[in-house]
Amino acid sequence: MTGQGVVWGRQNLRELPKFRDGTTYLHLEHTRLEQDGRGVRAYHPDGMVTLPAASLSVLLLGPGCSVSHEAVKALSDTGCSLLWVGEGGVRLYASGIGETRSAARLQQQARLWADPDSRLRVVRQMYTMRFPQGLPEGLTLAQIRGHEGVRVRDAYARYSQAHGVKWEQRQYKQNDWNRATPINKALSAGNACIYGLAHAAILATGYSPALGFVHTGKMLSFVYDIADLYKIEVVLPVAFREAATPGDDLERRVRTGLRDHMTNLRLLERMANDLHHLLGGDQHDPEPTAPGDLWDPEGDVQGGINHA
Repeated sequence: MTGQGVVWGRQNLRELPKFRDGTTYLHLEHTRLEQDGRGVRAYHPDGMVTLPAASLSVLLLGPGCSVSHEAVKALSDTGCSLLWVGEGGVRLYASGIGETRSAARLQQQARLWADPDSRLRVVRQMYTMRFPQGLPEGLTLAQIRGHEGVRVRDAYARYSQAHGVKWEQRQYKQNDWNRATPINKALSAGNACIYGLAHAAILATGYSPALGFVHTGKMLSFVYDIADLYKIEVVLPVAFREAATPGDDLERRVRTGLRDHMTNLRLLERMANDLHHLLGGDQHDPEPTAPGDLWDPEGDVQGGINHA
């Protein structure tokens, strides 16, 4: 059981590090969850522990996990988001309720997405984040994409030379996987991992994976946006290293290597911080409302009462 690198039995769960300013997360594998009063108990081959459900915002359920109906209800009552993930939390298969039942952050994302000027500002911010030295002032969006293309091309060439792995182009076909080159297989496996982590971060922080700013038209457009911020730094070194290493199970080695690399980088925490920075989430932290406000052109009004 891990939470940002915390391993079962090595640290008190009350000392789990923060996911993002008051938001902790926990990753479980081969664990059975059952309700215990108002809390939840986790039964693992190495022992049993009561989870601090009230302080958990994200619970990543990996291989070998089972959870009772009552445990899900108890976690839902505390606003904890349940994510069903692959080994090490590197693939996301399904999700439950998000970090909060408030739609404040999603609404802020939609406002920024729907206005061309604010959307362009976010797009420029996303590209600028990829260049530590910054970008020249006054570039058009087409020119920025050109700079990004050069950055990516140079990165592939640099890792190819460093690891002695021949690189020609990014190419693979889902229906003809076996004909892909080892480095293309490694990159595809690595990208799937970082997409899963980005998806988990987006859901856990209360945003929509569909409302992308750079990418558009797909239900995971925003996932691609966020993953692209880190691919060069995170995926390429592991993919090229494993492609250069003889042996079988290339995709598994890439996933395992990325799991450790992303944990060391505290990437999930970085993603949460960057999401709030890009979309102004700090200014739109959700406040509990029951059953919710009513929209009005002059400003939201209180819900749950008779306005007759």
